[in-house]
Amino acid sequence: MTTPDMVLLIGNKNLSSWSLRPWLVLKHYGIHFAEDHVRLDVPAERATIAMRTPAGWIPVLWHNDEPVWDSFAICEYLADLFPEYQMWPEDARAKAVARSITAEMHSGFGHLRNEMEMRFAEEGLQVTPSEGCTQNILRIQSNWNDVRAAFGKDGPFLFGKFSIADAFYAPVVSRFRTYGVKCEGAAAEYAATMWALPSMQQWFKGAQAELLEAE
Repeated sequence: MTTPDMVLLIGNKNLSSWSLRPWLVLKHYGIHFAEDHVRLDVPAERATIAMRTPAGWIPVLWHNDEPVWDSFAICEYLADLFPEYQMWPEDARAKAVARSITAEMHSGFGHLRNEMEMRFAEEGLQVTPSEGCTQNILRIQSNWNDVRAAFGKDGPFLFGKFSIADAFYAPVVSRFRTYGVKCEGAAAEYAATMWALPSMQQWFKGAQAELLEAE
């Protein structure tokens, strides 16, 4: 679908997990949009964020010159704007669970975020996770295994078909890869599926290019 009046302002592809989420939704469903960027690792650019976004953070989606900010709000806005793509599961119970685990990702897992920041194009980074971070990792993998078992029979994603929930856990897939976190069973298969997505690999190439530019 052509929507030339849609612009997504994002941060670094190597660093900005919040930017990845709505970007992945737009790319996966083939929704046309323009990208605009702020380099979070360049102080002069970072200082302009407050002038370019209503809330003073990114990402923000501009559509028909009106802003929508916060990753979850942007994805919900897209789900309403393009109902034909069914960005949430159709089944009422599956949709409730999908929204619940997405909200959990949106507001939780603080230890993981703080100790294993997203470095999308990097591998082999070493950290010793705290007990809180370890519990975050176990909870995430439990979520993946449980929803795959309950709702994943129609495809390889959390709820069978790709949904907003997958976009929200995409940065975690990259974190696990960057810091060598091992998954088993359905969680490992799911992580491999997500990493192989063409849109994930496109973001990866963008993150690699940023690192090369910074050298």
